[in-house]
Formats: sequence, C-alpha cells, structure tokens
Amino acid sequence: MRSALLLAVAFAAILASCRSQSKTAIAKKAPSTADSADQMMWGMRLILTDRGVQRAELQADTGYFFDENTRAELRIVKTTFFNNQGARDGVLTSKRGTYNTRASVMEARDNVVIVGVDGKRLTSPMVRFEQFRNLIVSDSPFVFVDGQRRIEGIGFESDPQMLNVKVRQLSRGTGARIMLPSSKGSAPVFRTDSSAALPPTGTQPMTGPIRMPPAQPAAKPKPLTPIPPAAGTVPPGAEVKP
Repeated sequence: MRSALLLAVAFAAILASCRSQSKTAIAKKAPSTADSADQMMWGMRLILTDRGVQRAELQADTGYFFDENTRAELRIVKTTFFNNQGARDGVLTSKRGTYNTRASVMEARDNVVIVGVDGKRLTSPMVRFEQFRNLIVSDSPFVFVDGQRRIEGIGFESDPQMLNVKVRQLSRGTGARIMLPSSKGSAPVFRTDSSAALPPTGTQPMTGPIRMPPAQPAAKPKPLTPIPPAAGTVPPGAEVKP
C-alpha cells in the first residue's frame, strides 16, 4: 500500500514537470512573420511601372504584406528589368527583399546578384531599385565582373543595364577605363560598354588600386595694371593753377 502511494506521488510530480516545461516552451516561442502579416501571398508577381512605362517585373516565392498592404516582405526574390522599348535589361535575384509601394522602392538583401543581358555580373549584400528614377543604387560593398574586367568598391549608382556606373568609393579594378571626376566631390564614372570609347582627357586605365588626383589649388588673381591718364586730362589730386 505504501509503495503504491509513493509511486502515485512520483508519477504526479513527473506529470507536473512535463506540463511546466511544455508551457515554458510555448511562452518562449516568438511570433513568426506569417502570424503578424496583414496578408500572405505565394507565387507573388507584380509589374512595376513609371508613368505608364513598364520598368520591372517583381516575383517572389512568398510575400508578407504589412502597413495596410503598402509594404511587402519578400522571400526568394527575382526582379527582371526592362528598357523603354520593352526589351529585357537584366535580372536581379536575392534571398530576401522589401517592396514599398508608397516610395516605389524595392530593396533586395542577402546574396544579391544582378546579371545583365550581355553577361555582366554584379554582387552585393544590398541594393535598391528606385522605380521612379529607373536606377539601381547601393551603399554596400560590391564586385562587378565583365569578362576580364573586375571592379570593386563601396556604394554605386547605375542603370539596370549597368552601362554607366557611378562609384562612391573605388577600391580596385582591372581591365577597364574610368572617367575621373572633373570637380571635387563628384563620383568617378566607368563605362562597361566596350563599343563606346571614353575621351582620352580625364581617363586612366584601371590596373590596380585607384588613386584620385589631388585637388589643384585655386590660381591667385593677377595684380591690376594702372591705366595712364589720357592726354589733356588732369590726374586726380593734382593742383590746378589759373
């Protein structure tokens, strides 16, 4: 009898411990994105336009909508860019992204890769596509590769076809030519279109780390040359005798 009572007490203690652990595990579980989203969509597809012109096609495996459906958190993102004639410019892929309908900006994050129609390839941790300007911009490090050409830097602004790229901070590059800024504070520009040659003035071949030219001091103004008085005139301050 005593043994049965002790066994019942031990079983009740074990059951209470299991219930306590189960409640603790449930309490520690954080709400997922799907739980807090206003709406969730699988196989999402959006057409991004500007003044009636199609700029891009945005696709995602999953989209979570927030803020009255004005912000979408995306998973497994693919964005196809188009030019004014409707031809494809390039394709961007990333693991995650955010699309803000109010600002008309799509931000791609986590293993971002942009591939142009001619094989150019740009990788970066984060880029933004500004729909109203039809530009790709970033404040993050990037690597641009086109055949034997390779450009590394931090921060850039480029058209979706990656023909003209403005770099905020160049690190190094090989196999391309860069147009140096004409004024202090301007961004260096390099063209990736080999068919369009840059003018020789203000360019240098990229064969290693880029060194920007030092700022030239402003020229000192030349002293004014006094102009002699014309014949028959009286110099200022001269005494005139009748």
